[in-house]
Amino acid sequence: MRPTLPPIAVTAVDLVRVVMPLVQPFTTSFGRQTERTVLLVRVRGDGADDTEVVGWGECVTPAAPVYSEEFTDGAALVLRDHLVPALLRRDREVGAEEVGTRLRHLHGHRMARAALEVAVLDAQLRAVDRPLAEHLGAVRDRVPAGVSVGIPDGGTHALLEQGAGYLDQGYLRIKVKIEPGFDVTPVTALREAFGTECALQVDANAAYDAGDPDHLAALDALDELGLEMLEQPFGPARLRDHARHAARWRTPVCLDESIHDATDAADAIAMGACRIVNVKIGRVGGLAEAVAIRDRCRAAGAPVWCGGMLETGIGRAANVALAAIEGFDLPADASASDRYWSEDLTEPFHLLDGYLEVPTGPGIGREPRPEALRDAEVERLFG
Repeated sequence: MRPTLPPIAVTAVDLVRVVMPLVQPFTTSFGRQTERTVLLVRVRGDGADDTEVVGWGECVTPAAPVYSEEFTDGAALVLRDHLVPALLRRDREVGAEEVGTRLRHLHGHRMARAALEVAVLDAQLRAVDRPLAEHLGAVRDRVPAGVSVGIPDGGTHALLEQGAGYLDQGYLRIKVKIEPGFDVTPVTALREAFGTECALQVDANAAYDAGDPDHLAALDALDELGLEMLEQPFGPARLRDHARHAARWRTPVCLDESIHDATDAADAIAMGACRIVNVKIGRVGGLAEAVAIRDRCRAAGAPVWCGGMLETGIGRAANVALAAIEGFDLPADASASDRYWSEDLTEPFHLLDGYLEVPTGPGIGREPRPEALRDAEVERLFG
């Protein structure tokens, strides 16, 4: 059981929008990104000794509602007009657990809720000088790092070059984004180039139709390549399709977009729709629900791992702390900062022998560097 933390007296909540150019385009079946508009939540408050503390959270919404129904402008609006006022309406003495209880009457918007929960928890932990990883019960001081490779402009040749570069850097697992027309040929080329010792998985981001024979033929061919897992081949609501085909594939099916809470995870595993669950803090509404999903999956004998959403160092710090707890034994989508950013908002994360070190500072262990925040900030939305 995690230790109880004293609440903080919230004095202000700020929403800060920043724009971060990616070091190279990142393309999935959802589309192409050359930059990320990041919504940061900053909570200011007074701890038990009236010392001011500041906590940070990162809202991982994309700019458009392509991954799910959530998007950055919508998240900013719901935080400003609904979530923050509801959290503070009765009492400004707040702990992270209140983000769940006080907002229970409001539906959806898990990514916005998660950013607010993490920011409050970060402030609470800073007030008592305790690291997030310690609070969550971390069992390791570094986490195995995987890398997510988008669909490159140069096709298979470019994918092979990128894969070789990431393996040379020391990444322990390569995840390839796929879509119909970019799947069997490039992934087969990777397997042939790097052999079976390369931990290789694919992520379809729900791009395949279980009723399309050509789509199924491609997925069947991928099943012959000795992959670590096949992530989210069909749409989020298509659990029966996942279950039907997972039963005949050797490759474990992992679900991402289909899983929003611990009940979703338990139901999907029970019906055979997946054998592995990708846990994303934003997608499931915060750290408390992420840990609950871990608990349900462990009880069912299903591995979990921590996915990523192109986070800056703020979101990445929370991910790495989560990935350090018991049960998160597969490589996370927790790449080094230079995988995405020429300059991160925070002190960067570095890859060391295939691992990222877990932050040991108070709270999430990272905060924006003032000059980086100043250069990237485009708008103060609230507070």
